[in-house]
Amino acid sequence: MILAIDTSTNVMGVAIIDNHQVIGEFITNIKKNHSIRLMPAIEKLMKDCDITPKMLHKIVVAKGPGSYTGVRIGVSIAKTMAWSLNIPLIGVSSLEHIAWNGKGFDGFVCPIMDARRQLLYTGLYETDGAGVNMVIEDQNVHIESWLEQLKERLKPVLFIGNDLPIHEETIQAKLGNQALFAEFTDWNPRPSLLGLIGANREAELTHSFVPSYLRLAEAEANWLASQKTSK
Repeated sequence: MILAIDTSTNVMGVAIIDNHQVIGEFITNIKKNHSIRLMPAIEKLMKDCDITPKMLHKIVVAKGPGSYTGVRIGVSIAKTMAWSLNIPLIGVSSLEHIAWNGKGFDGFVCPIMDARRQLLYTGLYETDGAGVNMVIEDQNVHIESWLEQLKERLKPVLFIGNDLPIHEETIQAKLGNQALFAEFTDWNPRPSLLGLIGANREAELTHSFVPSYLRLAEAEANWLASQKTSK
């Protein structure tokens, strides 16, 4: 059985899957502290599904990018559980996780997360019969620069993610009919899908596993800048 965890955005998702069956799944999309809700959610889901920790054989976690605090919470708990249970830990890009909701679209799939100040966490994916493949790697980029890159590809792009309303007007103005927007029911990352994505991927070393933030936290960046100025 696989335990899947995603706390990289406001969405907190936990799922247990076994082969081709979703045993249980819990998802919320609310601005509440993941740090005090994640472990109780895992415990309740496992209890409701009559699953014990010893029955788990793998943990899959969304490793970022996204909210620094959210990513850190999910990864920390996933690492702790994988280490204590001595089972494999697999990390999956949080953007790829969202992109899988566009599986089957005939064109490019572009998951987006708002990173403030006209910046995005984003990447470009393309679907095939088996899933999605990365076309442009995940990055932290200015929206205007990103849309210029997409415009040059001359193929339809499906934008997907809970932060679409923030940037939809800008995207539409730049790309016109080249841009399509996923239904809101496909914006949430689904933890059962995360488990499926990571099911057959190679495990990472638990101790050295690190989140994918794509940029420094603002406080850290400001501190580094102040150190350079003082020198």
